[in-house]
Amino acid sequence: MLDRAGEKSQALQAGGDNLRKVAFRGGGFSPKTSRYAGLLALAVVIVLWQAAGSLSLVNPIFLPSPLAIARAIVQLASSGALWQHLAYSMMRIGTGWLLGTVAGIIVGFAIGLSTLARSVGITFISALFPIPKIALLPLLILWLGIGEEPKIATIALGVFFSTAISVYSGVDAVPRNLIRMAQSFNVPFLTIVRRVVWPGALPSILAGFRITASIALLLVVSAEMIGAEYGIGAFVLQAGNLMQTDQLLAGVVILSLFGLLVGWLISRLEKRLLHWR
Repeated sequence: MLDRAGEKSQALQAGGDNLRKVAFRGGGFSPKTSRYAGLLALAVVIVLWQAAGSLSLVNPIFLPSPLAIARAIVQLASSGALWQHLAYSMMRIGTGWLLGTVAGIIVGFAIGLSTLARSVGITFISALFPIPKIALLPLLILWLGIGEEPKIATIALGVFFSTAISVYSGVDAVPRNLIRMAQSFNVPFLTIVRRVVWPGALPSILAGFRITASIALLLVVSAEMIGAEYGIGAFVLQAGNLMQTDQLLAGVVILSLFGLLVGWLISRLEKRLLHWR
């Protein structure tokens, strides 16, 4: 028995000499973004794109070079046309997004907290949400007349449904144990909503903001292409009809930069409101 125990200890000691360290794998799936890697990849794409244009590998009518697009943006800015189109688009996006977001938050909380509102609201949202909102623009023009109202209403409708869905999904994701605990201490209903439900649903609400900002941008471009004289969408459509592809892509770049700005603002809002995570 003693000999076997000694042999086993010697084997364990010999095996211990061959052990190697294993990398820690408990990161918890928390990927981090690298600002420089993204900028470097973007710079490589732009350089290759410019090189293809400079070497005449690509027809400039079909794909202008980045320098041609930059010159078109500078020309638009210096002429004042860029700021005029941007002002109309931002007014439509801001008004429609604000109206749709406020209504969506109210309805989403009602669905998440009320049995009657859930029974009625989910039925209507499920039936109306799949409808392309831009298809309703002609009907809204008949109802509201030719002007800014139908465009703003189209954006508000698109934002409303996505916001309502994200809000009541966030309310449903709040741990019920926290709500029951607050109820057991006789905390008022509105206080529970403000102190428990709202913070718990806020990550989903802010994630919904990212989606609705993109929806508002898509809808404003579509609405302006159908019936508007000024706006980035109207400018892009006009440039496409005239085969001015450098100005067309200049409008696309402006829309992309506007989307990046909105995404950055929402990220700052998330860091400010979700610092407790």
